[in-house]
Amino acid sequence: MTEIDYLWPLAGGLLIGLSAGLYLLLNGRIAGISGLAAAAAGLTHDGDSKLGLGFLAGIIAGAWLAAALVRHPDITLTSSPALLIAAGLIVGYGTRLGSGCTSGHGVCGLARLSPRSLAATAIFMAVAGATVFVTRHLLGFQP
Repeated sequence: MTEIDYLWPLAGGLLIGLSAGLYLLLNGRIAGISGLAAAAAGLTHDGDSKLGLGFLAGIIAGAWLAAALVRHPDITLTSSPALLIAAGLIVGYGTRLGSGCTSGHGVCGLARLSPRSLAATAIFMAVAGATVFVTRHLLGFQP
């Protein structure tokens, strides 16, 4: 790996932190992706769907721009589309059940020293670790 390989994750992390901080400073709200996606879909009572749509459009545009200008990733699906859809629905349900996702709890909540976010992030990480252990070591699935 070269020095440039370490700069992209560092720059990405700094931009995520900067955008989350600016969002909180300018809007007084947490920049959680699941909450913004729910607002964009009209599932919240805030009536803030334009802000949610704009934030999600920015995420998609930023990812597209980075892929177009910086790297050309070779994307290969290693699981069935049905399994990926089921996993996405389970994750979506979990974020609604946990009142947030890793961006809201892990990035913004931990930065604010929120005990609820600390507990949620610890649970996210423990479940992720358990899932990898079960699927790779007990069920024998390999990527």
